[in-house]
Amino acid sequence: MQYQRERSPSENLFWPVVWAVALHTLMFAMLFVSFAFAPDLPPARPIVQATLYQLKSQSQATTQTNQKIAGETKKTTAPIYETEQLEQKKADQEKVAAKAAEQKKAQEAQKAEAAKKADAEKKAAEQKKLADVAKKKAADEAAKKKAAEDAKKKAAEEAKKKAAAEAAKKKTADDAKKKAAEAAQRKAVEDKKAAALAELLSEDVGRQQALADTVGDQVAGNLDDLIVKLVSEQWRRPPSARNGMSVEVLIEMLPDGTIINASVTRSSGDAPFDSSAVQAVRNVGRIAEMQQLDRATFDQLYRQRRAVFKPEDLGL
Repeated sequence: MQYQRERSPSENLFWPVVWAVALHTLMFAMLFVSFAFAPDLPPARPIVQATLYQLKSQSQATTQTNQKIAGETKKTTAPIYETEQLEQKKADQEKVAAKAAEQKKAQEAQKAEAAKKADAEKKAAEQKKLADVAKKKAADEAAKKKAAEDAKKKAAEEAKKKAAAEAAKKKTADDAKKKAAEAAQRKAVEDKKAAALAELLSEDVGRQQALADTVGDQVAGNLDDLIVKLVSEQWRRPPSARNGMSVEVLIEMLPDGTIINASVTRSSGDAPFDSSAVQAVRNVGRIAEMQQLDRATFDQLYRQRRAVFKPEDLGL
């Protein structure tokens, strides 16, 4: 068994002292660097503290040395923590700045989009306004065109009405002129007859008879033409009537010219045509001009008068 020499207290403190001196030197160097480059900031409270435990086996000198080392460590750790805090704060500030920049960029993009949208809406409003103006202009042009067409149409209608009125006025004037001419013609015939009768009454018997024969023939011819005319106005042509046909009808009248009967004395061979002629005579009703004849002439010539009717004489 070998004998182990017990170490003296100075030998037990050698290496701890060496380590403590080296550690202090390193810490002073780091503090120098950190103080040279770190900004002036209020001191931060350290969150890490070194806890030293006193061992019963250690001596009082060892305990004091360890406590001193712990204090030095605490002093050295504080600046390191402050540096880390500064770097963390700087990183946080950079993040905040980056986030603020992104938000600003997003806001600027939103503003640009809003401006673009507002510009588009403004252009759309201007285009709509132009379209409305064009539409209104087209509507005004259409209204003007319609008004012009209506005025033209109204003027044409007025001209047409005026022309119709002029035509009606002219027709009325022509009818009046025609009636006046017919009346003048009838008056002339009556005046001629009256003059002939007056002359007849003022002459001797022989001359009176000659004039009576002459006047009778003239009056009879005129009355026969009148009968044909009146019957022609009342006749309605049947489908079977043809040119070349003729029917003889016996007409019986009273002195005032009233027709009391009409009958066929010689047929045309076509019953519808014969019936149409008889019906036309009956439709005349009365011939007032018969009153111009004296009773003897009427009894002799027109009490019973035969008349021959042809389609070409009666007309359509």
